[in-house]
Amino acid sequence: MTSRFTELSVDCHDPERLAAFWCEVLDYKVIDRGEDMVEIGSWEPTVEGVRAGSMPPTLVFVQVPEGKTLKNRLHLDVSPIDAGTEDEVTRLLGLGATRADVGQGPDRSWVVMADPEGNEFCVLRSLAP
Repeated sequence: MTSRFTELSVDCHDPERLAAFWCEVLDYKVIDRGEDMVEIGSWEPTVEGVRAGSMPPTLVFVQVPEGKTLKNRLHLDVSPIDAGTEDEVTRLLGLGATRADVGQGPDRSWVVMADPEGNEFCVLRSLAP
């Protein structure tokens, strides 16, 4: 008996804004909406796809009243697929991300950033050919 990682939930103030940001970052689309939530993904979830384990998890942005107070203990890592890391960082800055300092120190091969609500994520090495 096993389980599948099907979605990652992100608490936030403005689910629509964060969903729009992450759709641009990941080339995802909105696949579900509720009163206080927006789910995005690269595919339409089906029981068969989830069972096969071949589909990436979706992201669910859920509206909560409290704000972010500390560094995230869990964060996303992204790797550019058609540009260099610095070009991708520039693109993400244009979408509303900011550079973040979480104590990572100098001379790292990744760049720590924050989404429009301050959730940290890392831009890793480029996977571009």
